Amino acid sequence: MKTKKSNILTLDQFKDKHYGERGTAKRDELESGYKNFKIGALIHKARLEKGLTQEELAIRVGTTKSYISKIENNVKEVRLSTLQKIIQLGLGGQLELSIKL
Repeated sequence: MKTKKSNILTLDQFKDKHYGERGTAKRDELESGYKNFKIGALIHKARLEKGLTQEELAIRVGTTKSYISKIENNVKEVRLSTLQKIIQLGLGGQLELSIKL
């Protein structure tokens, strides 16, 4: 009996096929964009869990509602110092970073 070849790709295979392997410019741009998207999504989720509006978070941090919206919607990259303020002052949390080699 013949087996049918599967057309299903893993996420990494899909990215390799359509964006190139890790280390290529197009793939690095994709991965970087995802990290910025993820930061915005994490801030959005944490803000909602705290029951805050974008305006309330912005006031706590000393920025504008528009800036918070741009970060959450991946329109603007957030500076590390601002991210730290958002986490600590705005959300009452702690920012943890790690380096993987």
